[in-house]
Amino acid sequence: MRHLAYTAVIAACFLAGTLAGWTSLALRVDHYAYDLLTRFTPPRAAAPESVVVAIDEETLRARGGMRRIRPILTEALEQLGAAHPKSVALDVILSDAGDPVEDARLEAALRATRNLILPCELVAGAAATNWEEPLPRFISAAVAVGHVHPEQDRLDGVSREISLEASVHGQRRWALALEAFRIARGGEIIESPDDLTIGSAVILAPRASAGRPLLLRYVPGGIPTVSALRLRDNISLLRDKTVFLGITALSAARDRLVNPYGQNIPGVEVHAHAYETLARGEFLKRPSDLTALAEAALFAIAAGLVFAFLAGWPAYAAAVLVVVAAHAAPVVLFRQDLVFPYFGPAAVAWLSCAGAASYQHFFVRRLLRRTESEKSRYQQAIHWAAHEMRTPLTTIQGSSEIMTRYALSDEKRKQLTENINSESKRLARLIQTFLDVERLAEGQMELKREPFAAGEMVKTCLARVTPLAENKKIGVSLDTAVEGMLTGDRELMEYAFYNLLTNAVKYSPAGTHVRIAAHYHRGELRLSVRDQGIGMDAKELKHIFQKFYRTKRAEASGEVGTGIGLSIVEQIVTHHGGRMEVTSEPGKGSCFTMVFAATPHEEAADRRG
Repeated sequence: MRHLAYTAVIAACFLAGTLAGWTSLALRVDHYAYDLLTRFTPPRAAAPESVVVAIDEETLRARGGMRRIRPILTEALEQLGAAHPKSVALDVILSDAGDPVEDARLEAALRATRNLILPCELVAGAAATNWEEPLPRFISAAVAVGHVHPEQDRLDGVSREISLEASVHGQRRWALALEAFRIARGGEIIESPDDLTIGSAVILAPRASAGRPLLLRYVPGGIPTVSALRLRDNISLLRDKTVFLGITALSAARDRLVNPYGQNIPGVEVHAHAYETLARGEFLKRPSDLTALAEAALFAIAAGLVFAFLAGWPAYAAAVLVVVAAHAAPVVLFRQDLVFPYFGPAAVAWLSCAGAASYQHFFVRRLLRRTESEKSRYQQAIHWAAHEMRTPLTTIQGSSEIMTRYALSDEKRKQLTENINSESKRLARLIQTFLDVERLAEGQMELKREPFAAGEMVKTCLARVTPLAENKKIGVSLDTAVEGMLTGDRELMEYAFYNLLTNAVKYSPAGTHVRIAAHYHRGELRLSVRDQGIGMDAKELKHIFQKFYRTKRAEASGEVGTGIGLSIVEQIVTHHGGRMEVTSEPGKGSCFTMVFAATPHEEAADRRG
């Protein structure tokens, strides 16, 4: 049961940490951790394969602003021809017709551009989302059309990935960077559920609900950029490169994004970074949800094992290592190009260590309390046994000494021998009663269910207590005949009644009288023992059945007792389905009554017959 409860605590901590890892706060923390890891783990140094030709603020001012965008594009494309780039990706959607002369010149420039890729974009309309594409006359001049719809995280506005594939109304478009890469490599895109293949390049981009997301490996120093206004002077920088031509002016670019380095960059540069990611082949991979859960479960299991097999400072030291490992794992895995969540596994590790430590702490405390209780109960039992066995042992010892020291008549020797035999048997019964009471307290004993005459039990107890009463000059009498048959364990019930008689004798002054009364009525037998001792007040009566509680009458009488006799009597009576009743008044004595269910002698005889 303990192991099951401990496992349930660890499982609850795992579940709580996992659920916490799916909150918006956790996603923000994961994104922040991703950005830090990106800054501290940049891609390998390599010569960029792409160049951004920027229509910047300077170009717009010199060429007449955005109303002259078509002539600006025409001029830039005409100059690019001299550089012989591998491919040219345009990031300006020419979906509206302009001045016929300008459109004609632009169309001619587009057709003259080798390996041209034009852009398209998903636009949400009043009725539905559709593709916004260049005019058909311009599309006919291109070798491919790629979408320029970068993914932008809704939580913090940082662009960390793009979708290589986007579809709407059954019409699919590959990303502009992917089309540029395909054209530059001179191959076709071969698809599989887990990746894309272009020539010898394998792109790790598993198909997902949002297309094929690709985590970008941004070049820390940025992509080489040439102003369109000074393109003629930098033609050599574009030779055999893939060129991304687009608007970078802050006043005109509507797709400026923030990258993990905290840099605000235009959309055309984002596409260039995506291209460099494809060209370098250094792909970051996200694990499946099942793998991420397995990682978190591993930390939960580790925390559980730590506190299951270790204790004290070694356990807490090992727990610190588990927590440190949970925080370090995303860093180590990121260096292996694996992007694992940060918040969820760390939360699971913290909660599991805290839960396991708390459970073990309270379990150990509970176990310690139980051990101390068992030790105390064992000591109490030994004390009780020693106290109860004192009387028969004293009798046996005294009788044997008398027989040894003095020359006795045969009759006296026989009397002492019978006394020793009787007390030894009584001692054996006390030992058995002691064991029975212990098993009774532990719930390990099944009581005997045998019928016996209540009168015989009272008579036996009266005969045993009479010598003690005579020594103190106390009278003991049975006022009425005892009727009725009891059912149960006679040895235990005899012990209980005898205990009441001996207490009455012990705590009564000399010259007083102890009266035994029995009353049978409608199936209930009441056995009462009334003394003429100092009595007890109402406050004492509330505690007399508690273990080790000693009343004032015990202190006043000078009797040495354990304070557990009445608690055992109460246990025996209760386990036989009876109850105890006590009345007492200071200075006027006490009356202890045992109440049991009983049957007439005739019914008991019929049952035996």
